[in-house]
Amino acid sequence: MNRLEDKAAVVTGASRGIGAAIARRLAAEGAQVLVNYHRSAEAAEKVVAGIEAAGGRAFAAQADMADLAQIRRLFAAVRDRWGRLDILVNNAGVARFRPLEEIEADDYERQFAVNVRGVLFATQEAARLMAETGGRIINISSGAAAAAPPGASVYSASKAAVETLTRVYAAELGPRGITVNAISPGLIQTDMLDAVIPAEARQTMIARTPLRRLGTPEEIADAVAFLASEEARFITGQVLAVSGGLR
Repeated sequence: MNRLEDKAAVVTGASRGIGAAIARRLAAEGAQVLVNYHRSAEAAEKVVAGIEAAGGRAFAAQADMADLAQIRRLFAAVRDRWGRLDILVNNAGVARFRPLEEIEADDYERQFAVNVRGVLFATQEAARLMAETGGRIINISSGAAAAAPPGASVYSASKAAVETLTRVYAAELGPRGITVNAISPGLIQTDMLDAVIPAEARQTMIARTPLRRLGTPEEIADAVAFLASEEARFITGQVLAVSGGLR
């Protein structure tokens, strides 16, 4: 399927995990994709090489999504290369789980800087590039926004903020032909999941998941590709749970 033929797409945090799967899927659907990364240049170039080997188009670009100057530099590169933008996937995120008494200022600052400020200002830049033609903005939230597991107070709050931004910007940008939606992944097999949720807790949560398994990054990418396509043209301001039924 080439539902996104010749569309221009930016995927933040796309050097690994869910972001890499999204970049590969959008490229497979015909989009030309900017693979954003913060530190993992080699991993990002590997994603680009894989896309190109499969006949797709992509390039990698560095930017820390917590830094406004770097965000603006990233979208300036988009403007210079394509002159427009059709799809933005705000995937870059940071997760640090700590109980209340162990939370430090940097835990708050870094998670809100990447997970919230990054989404806000990337959306601002994308909306400017989409002003004439419309577009699709898709934010990657987390089931933790609603489930609010112990130790995840800062992360959960940041993702709840992402879902609020999604609804607000859907209302603001809809008249310009820009849809804004979010995806709320459940338990997805990624390095981040392994880092923040102990194996025993994962097994407990899998047992509470009707489909009785972890999801894959590719299953999140499937949902992103749908929301980015013309088939989702009348969907905006929504948070789609891709969680195997886990609540």
